[in-house]
Amino acid sequence: MATAATKLLLIDRVPGINRVPNSYIRPEADRPNLTEVEASDASTIPLIDLQGLFGPNRDDIIRLIGEACQQDGFFQIKNHGIPEEVVQAIMNIAGGIFRLPESERLKNYSDDPSKSTRLSTSFNIKTEKVSNWRDFLRLHCYPLEEYMHEWPTNPPSFR
Repeated sequence: MATAATKLLLIDRVPGINRVPNSYIRPEADRPNLTEVEASDASTIPLIDLQGLFGPNRDDIIRLIGEACQQDGFFQIKNHGIPEEVVQAIMNIAGGIFRLPESERLKNYSDDPSKSTRLSTSFNIKTEKVSNWRDFLRLHCYPLEEYMHEWPTNPPSFR
């Protein structure tokens, strides 16, 4: 059995460790100075209503999205038309990848940042001095027919 230190993904390492490994701790000089960070609340995050996206307000909505990307780097949306049940089903299916046994998850693992589909951790573990505390599944999706064949086959509902 592999030790926590030899595991590739955090999801497999965390149960075997009782402190954050040094490879995940940034030097103090590289950390944000929280006394200088401006606090904000959700009301300052741009909220864009997509209800009229396919109507006469289309240009205004697209302009708002562009402004949010340029000024804030992100935004929230409402009235996207995706039923809550569909959103929850997608979240459950995606989460299923991380609930698979380690041996099955590792079939999708790669530390090659150029791969369009890969399960990995951090950003580029080969070159970074301090790793980021995350596991992720990267999927290219457009055009779907060019990438779907690379997607994980397990759980079967994923594709």
